[in-house]
Amino acid sequence: MRPTFVVTAVLFLLGIGVAQAADPTQLGETAGFLLGNAHRCGVPTERVGRAGKVIHDLIVAASYDRTEEAAADSRFVEIFMASAFPDHEGSFIPPCSAVIAQFERLEQHHRQSGMD
Repeated sequence: MRPTFVVTAVLFLLGIGVAQAADPTQLGETAGFLLGNAHRCGVPTERVGRAGKVIHDLIVAASYDRTEEAAADSRFVEIFMASAFPDHEGSFIPPCSAVIAQFERLEQHHRQSGMD
């Protein structure tokens, strides 16, 4: 399967428009939000870690160079930490049922694409 198709499909599942599919920083931010909240909601660490590796591979594929990749990875970590450990003052905290449903969609797509 071509990396561009996989990136576009995952971005679609994460709610990012196709027009922004080449933006690795936005991918990092969106994935950090989803995976951080998945961690907060009790999704096992091994599942979150596997999804994080998939996201990192997608960031690498979508990045033009190492600088862009590093910026996207940095935003992923920043958003992940803020989502996994919210300060509860002004933080958007989505319900765990919605987070887990989206996380499971990401995992399902990954399995269906044959990238396990």
